[in-house]
Amino acid sequence: MNVYTTDKIRNVVLLGHGGCGKTSLAEAMAYLAGMTKRMGDIAGGNTISDYDKEEQKRQFSIHTSLIPIQWGDVKINILDTPGYFDFVGEVEEAVSVADAAIIVVSGKAGIETGTKKAWELCEKMKLPRMIFVTDMDIDNASFRQVVEDLQGLYGKKIAPFHLPIREDGQFVGYVNVVQQKAKRWNASGTVDKFDVPDYSMENLGICREALLEAVAETSEEFMDRYFGGDTFSEDEIRQALRVNVLDGTIVPVLMGSNTLARGMYTLMADIVKYFPSPDKRSCAGIDTKTNEVFEADYDFAKAKSAYIFKTIVDPYIGKYSLIKVNSGVLKTDDVLFNYHKDCDEKIGRLYVICGNKVEEVSELHAGDIGALAKLQKSCTTDSLSTRNRPVAYIRANISKPYVSMRYKAKNKGDEDKISQALQKLLMEDLTLQHVNDAENGQTVLYGMGDQHLEVVASTLLEKYKVDIELMRPKVAFRETLRKKADVEYKYKKQSGGHGQYGHVKMTFEPSEDQNEPYVFEQCVVGGAVPKNYFPAVEKGIAEGVKKGPLAAYPVIGVKAVLYDGSYHPVDSSEMAFKVAATQAFKKGFMEAHPVLLEPIASMKVVVPEEYTGDIMGDLNKRRGRVMGMNPIGNGNQEIVADIPYLELFGYNTQLRSMTSGSGTFSYEFARYEQAPDDVAKKQIEERASKLVDLEE
Repeated sequence: MNVYTTDKIRNVVLLGHGGCGKTSLAEAMAYLAGMTKRMGDIAGGNTISDYDKEEQKRQFSIHTSLIPIQWGDVKINILDTPGYFDFVGEVEEAVSVADAAIIVVSGKAGIETGTKKAWELCEKMKLPRMIFVTDMDIDNASFRQVVEDLQGLYGKKIAPFHLPIREDGQFVGYVNVVQQKAKRWNASGTVDKFDVPDYSMENLGICREALLEAVAETSEEFMDRYFGGDTFSEDEIRQALRVNVLDGTIVPVLMGSNTLARGMYTLMADIVKYFPSPDKRSCAGIDTKTNEVFEADYDFAKAKSAYIFKTIVDPYIGKYSLIKVNSGVLKTDDVLFNYHKDCDEKIGRLYVICGNKVEEVSELHAGDIGALAKLQKSCTTDSLSTRNRPVAYIRANISKPYVSMRYKAKNKGDEDKISQALQKLLMEDLTLQHVNDAENGQTVLYGMGDQHLEVVASTLLEKYKVDIELMRPKVAFRETLRKKADVEYKYKKQSGGHGQYGHVKMTFEPSEDQNEPYVFEQCVVGGAVPKNYFPAVEKGIAEGVKKGPLAAYPVIGVKAVLYDGSYHPVDSSEMAFKVAATQAFKKGFMEAHPVLLEPIASMKVVVPEEYTGDIMGDLNKRRGRVMGMNPIGNGNQEIVADIPYLELFGYNTQLRSMTSGSGTFSYEFARYEQAPDDVAKKQIEERASKLVDLEE
């Protein structure tokens, strides 16, 4: 592939709801640009983007794919992202290096939750954007309805550029709203100009008015002229569009058919015409030597620096770090410094990636996206620069996972292989977390949703040949007591020679500190129990609280007081007093009204206002307590609630179902509370076998 200078590069991310046509749009663009001789399709599993076997099997995107398209003398780096919310981390990585976005909308399905989320992401990242309406070859697709719905949501900045023309139910051409001219596709793939059909005049008037309103909104002069009945020339319209698409005050709406590869020519022409090259965007990091701001701004003349936005780890071809060059020009065999890891990385060869194919290039200019192979220590979101000018860039904000499943190996002996394979997946996917929960004897995976974790399990089997079983995670209950008990325990054992003798009298009651397992005190008088056995008694208590006698859960909030006992000058030992104290604890604990405590999460649920009633009703069913509600803008409400951890399982699926995918939630541990009798009874019954093991 050719080397492109900064002004000849466009970095464009495709965003939108799952199934709206992002991958097929990228495929059609690549086909039109001559990259393929035949257009692939999702069902056939032969698109450039969805090359992963999991993607082909499920027929939707799971990873962000990079497709560099050469269009004239410009390179358009297309970042094709997943639409399903379980894979939002891939979207966040891609958006962190994009300079503009195309929000893809199905003309048949219309505005969906993913459309709104894509818009919000563009607003957050201040990305210039276009809307591209696909499926215009489908008879019941409505471009007009999509435009009206967009204007209802986002106002007069929505500017339709085109209008579809149908004849006998077929998508045959379009009207250019700026030029007010009609064009029909011919057999050679080019267009023939013709007069705007009478039946399109009404819709042209509506779209033309929307376009002119959007242009008028861009300046007071244009606003005055617009209300004065003046008309804008085509040059004035295009100039206003160029300036205002860049700052997001105008959002063009284009349309086409991915399957027929129609509308892509005008789309790519408009990408080049209206979207910014990287040097029109700002980019800054921190010079870690001086603590001053380093204005990189994709300037090829400044010190070399780059940002790693994604990592690909393949069991066969190895590890690739996808980078965006933020300043300077990277060349083969450069040595770059990773400030975060405090190490040098010899970058060796430079690559550009197209789907799953890599191609070597001699250099990458500022603003370009490429790949480095087999970096030793560098990870996603790390910064690379020169040692003389060490720069750190702000790491992309990647969503935190809250959906958990425990797993175990289906085949004994695979544990090490699974661990190694997971390390590679964790390197690729920052929204996947692995927790070794020793307390509950489980290993837990955290992801963005059930589907995310299912894909992880499937990938482990397909790529790394290890099989795991996903199960509901165990919840970490606690045990405590509510009353005071006074107990005595004498441990006496004679087996020839020295025997064992330990005798304690103790009280057990609730302590004031619920964060600590136990508090130990002694008030023995007269040497009934020698001082040198006090540590052994405490060890016995420490042993006993690890697994409580009620349901074998850890014990918290117990005050143990040794006040009397006796000893034998020959047979007493530390071991004997430790055993006596442990048994006294078990006996006393069960006499002091023991209860189970369950962990409570403080949860925040963000949903559109119209769903708040349903959400609060569902939280009540899950034994949740709504603590408050806060408006947070964009018509969304934040519901704050306390909810038992036991009720969190499956909540993500239910929330998405109730809110059409628009709801999100997060939580953190708050405290322990006494579990209701029915919950406690079930737990005690389920843990009966653990208690038997404990007795043995």
